[in-house]
Amino acid sequence: MKKKLLFLFPIIALFFILSACGNNNSSSDSRNLLSEPLSKSEFILGTHVSVRIYDRGKEQALEDVFKYMSELGDKLDVNNNLGSQMDQVNAAAGKHPVVVDEDVFWIVQEAMRYAKESNGIFEPTIGPITSLWRIGFDDARKPSQAEIDEKLKLVNYHWVTLNEKDRSVFLQKEGMKIDLGAIAKGAICDLAVKFLEERGVTTGIVDLGGNVFVIGHSFRGETTPWNVGVQDPNQARNTTIFTLPGVDQSFVTSGIYERFLEVDGVKYHHIMDPKTGYPMNNDLASVSIISPHSVDGDGLTTVLFGLGVEKGRQFIENMDGIDAVFVTRENKVYVTNGIKNEFVLPEGSAYTMGE
Repeated sequence: MKKKLLFLFPIIALFFILSACGNNNSSSDSRNLLSEPLSKSEFILGTHVSVRIYDRGKEQALEDVFKYMSELGDKLDVNNNLGSQMDQVNAAAGKHPVVVDEDVFWIVQEAMRYAKESNGIFEPTIGPITSLWRIGFDDARKPSQAEIDEKLKLVNYHWVTLNEKDRSVFLQKEGMKIDLGAIAKGAICDLAVKFLEERGVTTGIVDLGGNVFVIGHSFRGETTPWNVGVQDPNQARNTTIFTLPGVDQSFVTSGIYERFLEVDGVKYHHIMDPKTGYPMNNDLASVSIISPHSVDGDGLTTVLFGLGVEKGRQFIENMDGIDAVFVTRENKVYVTNGIKNEFVLPEGSAYTMGE
């Protein structure tokens, strides 16, 4: 088994149950797919990762993609892999730039893109704060206000300098830390999908602990979409709150209830507000993003937790090809216009649709 990788700021993406709409249509399917997929699962990247491929003759691609994902995780890990590329970046804060690999540089660029587009709600330099709280680790604790105030002085994405020519990353102030946990799984998912498609994979599923990407149409038919169910936040595993069809799409959900720290009867979840140094505080229980790329799912769930339902819906409505589902702590469900007509809560659901 590969070593366990844990990022400082892990977005908790819920496990998705996947199935396919319709009946098996393989007799008229020109793709000539396998009836049972090639499949592999491992605990890497701090989560359970699984890949299913329905194309024939892709055994080597299946093995290689796990090696690729693990190696990429090693480059980003700042907890168990001292000397990783991102650890070197953080260690050199205030001193000098650090050259990183092309894929790592792209992930940092994506994090900075979301920081700029959200005006800092998504904050890649949140590392000094998340390393104080350590939520999700055995040594998690509630830091003092003085500690938080001191570390907040180091949180500012404007102090990150990227040099695209030499692929270098420079943190301008000593003590700064980039924390890519809020976007890492989505980025790795996208890179894994690209890796597989370059090796001829046309039909399959990549699942990084809930960051799910469905490649192509379902194995049940050339025009049949996959049917993706999203975990109910208040029920046992494998209980869905809703399902949506998808083709070449990413499905990402983030919630406040799976990873938290409880102190004196108060629960502190892991999604931090870079302005206060405390968990974001609003009525949201979970946010789901349906998008062409998983990195957008990761980035946007964090942004929407910062914006809340009303402003979050407005933010998404201005984006092409991206939709969102919001679930509040009062069991209300809100969806964006792009999926409103196809979104239906199951009969007998404990949830109700909001306006």
